Amino acid sequence: MLIAVGTLIPTGLVAQYNKCAAKNIVTETVEETYINDETGIEEVRRVEKEVASDGFGNAQGNQYDLAVDGAFEGQTIAVLHFYTAGFDFSLPKNALAEKGFSVYRWMNKAPDPKELEKALDKSCQLWIISDSRQHLNDGHLEVIKKFFNSGKGVYIWGDNQPYYADANYVSKALIGVEMSGNLHGNKVVNLQMEEKKAGVMPNHLITTGLQHVYEGITIATLSESKDLTPIIYGSANNLVTGVYEKDGKRLILDGGFTRLYCNWDTAGTGRYVKNAAAWLVNYERFGDKVVSNQ
Repeated sequence: MLIAVGTLIPTGLVAQYNKCAAKNIVTETVEETYINDETGIEEVRRVEKEVASDGFGNAQGNQYDLAVDGAFEGQTIAVLHFYTAGFDFSLPKNALAEKGFSVYRWMNKAPDPKELEKALDKSCQLWIISDSRQHLNDGHLEVIKKFFNSGKGVYIWGDNQPYYADANYVSKALIGVEMSGNLHGNKVVNLQMEEKKAGVMPNHLITTGLQHVYEGITIATLSESKDLTPIIYGSANNLVTGVYEKDGKRLILDGGFTRLYCNWDTAGTGRYVKNAAAWLVNYERFGDKVVSNQ
């Protein structure tokens, strides 16, 4: 099994994280009875066993997400939602609400840059869901750069060609990485066992509680970059999701936005979305300013 280089494995857990943070395979200590071979007497011993799993093999229950429920009450995620065909964002919105996040969303067209900046002043992170044409301009980009450089999280979603117009426009400007192509996925990938091969990266906060993840239907491939840590490689061994974490800034780039509304109940999507948002809050930089005090 791979051990990811540069991932965040907490040495001292903070209050908003569950105890299983950064563990894909979650275990618990249980007591079991057994017969001592030497004495023939029934005895009790404590053993580590994997916790109960759901139908896809991931640890079952919100207590195995990265963050505890309600941890980010009062925090807002701003969403520039440009691809909306059959996609109303209700599924991710409901999942994010479990962790306390509210969602402020623009649909189909971009707001004025000043309106965007005003909304981002009240937001902990920005999600951009691209479509086939560019909606954002240089004015928007300057606002997004300022937000990103302040340490606030950015999640950039694209999909198969040509549905990455704004994704590439923004990601190239922020971190110098783009996506391209059109691969048919529609498979579940498992915990990664070999570098640059299909699978979920082990031991990262975002992949907490995840051994199996649905990759999306049609997906784009991210260009490789030394500044991008792989999170999900698709079934074609293509990089679908990667994260940037440098100089106190965090960004996720993803070539499979179909996961947000297609086959949502397939392996791991809800947990992945919640974990990603919890990571983008950037508690490690902002501390208690971004967590609920309730």
